[in-house]
Amino acid sequence: MVLARSTRKPTASASSALNRSACACGVRNPTSTAWKTDARSGKQLNRAGRRPPLAEKACAPSHDNKGRVPLTESAPSGAIDVHTHIVPDHFPDGTGRDPRWPSVHHNDDGTAQIMIGGDVFRRLDRRSWDAESRIADMDAKGISHQVLSPMPELLSYWFDGDSALAMCETVNDVLAGLVARHPDRFSGFGMVPLQTPERAVQELATLRSKGLTGVEIGTHVMGTPLGDPSLAPFFAEAARLDMTVMVHALHPVGAERIGNIPGIDATAIFPLETAMAAVSLMTSGVLETHPNSRILLSHGGGALPAILPRLDHAYRLGMPIQKCMSVPPSELARRFFFDSIVYGDEALRYLATTVGAERMVVGTDYPFLVMEDDPVGFIQRALPEDAAGLILRQTAAPIVARP
Repeated sequence: MVLARSTRKPTASASSALNRSACACGVRNPTSTAWKTDARSGKQLNRAGRRPPLAEKACAPSHDNKGRVPLTESAPSGAIDVHTHIVPDHFPDGTGRDPRWPSVHHNDDGTAQIMIGGDVFRRLDRRSWDAESRIADMDAKGISHQVLSPMPELLSYWFDGDSALAMCETVNDVLAGLVARHPDRFSGFGMVPLQTPERAVQELATLRSKGLTGVEIGTHVMGTPLGDPSLAPFFAEAARLDMTVMVHALHPVGAERIGNIPGIDATAIFPLETAMAAVSLMTSGVLETHPNSRILLSHGGGALPAILPRLDHAYRLGMPIQKCMSVPPSELARRFFFDSIVYGDEALRYLATTVGAERMVVGTDYPFLVMEDDPVGFIQRALPEDAAGLILRQTAAPIVARP
């Protein structure tokens, strides 16, 4: 049974709950027992009728083992939202460029439309580019820190190499500016021209020099799967630079099989697209070649958690997938990170049981229409306290640590 969604607003108790939880190192897996909801208290209990124990507290180090400065030294305590988007408030003139070059048309009331190919792609407001508007919302929702990433339609894999690089530089400079002005509130995932893998590899170092901690990529590059050998150097360099790679669904296949329903791709097909990209990475050897890489699957990994038992079954039967990996798919999948954008209590519990809360982070899709509006309350209500503490802040700490 799916629990009813709460309408309560996050309170100061969110921060205290986070501070009571332990650092990710040495935390007992909070998903090792099945959970049930106590009818009287509404709390999550294990089979023995007890709340899972809190792990021992540990002090955060002044630097991590890679020499980075953890966010927690200077930032306010609270949740870290790893999946949010920005759109620049303007773009360079697109005259002479691909007709899909975007532009922003501003309205007198502070709203705007981003235009692509002469059509309105999305209606926006100031939260897409204005730091103060975002911070006010963050404070109201119990979010201390956001990771900013481009609206996926800006990734520009369909442009020629020079145009794509120009778009990347424009968006990355906006991201870097927001992060530089508010380093305790924002981190950034930039973008690279992945249709030219050599340039993409070079641009990773540029992102890092701008103070960005990761990179957002689509689930494919104009039909080329992420596990294609041509993209292997990109994943190798991201791992070498200790940069997070966030995989976001983009231009999914198969919408015509459902029908011409506006928005159906983002709701019904994005999860399938994300699962296909994840399986491509799993079967290509990327995760085993770079075991310490940080690859974050958006939208809770899409359909991947649901199909892992099926993949495991094929692996046990000795089907060809067994030759693609040295461990069962469900074990290999736990090398990914997953955000919490699944919209339902039972779905969140299933994800935590399948991959472990220590592999999960907060995501909202802010500031777009589909965003999770109460991320802190959603996670605290659905999961035990120690699992919620991991997801709300601690798992994300290395993702937002400054280079």
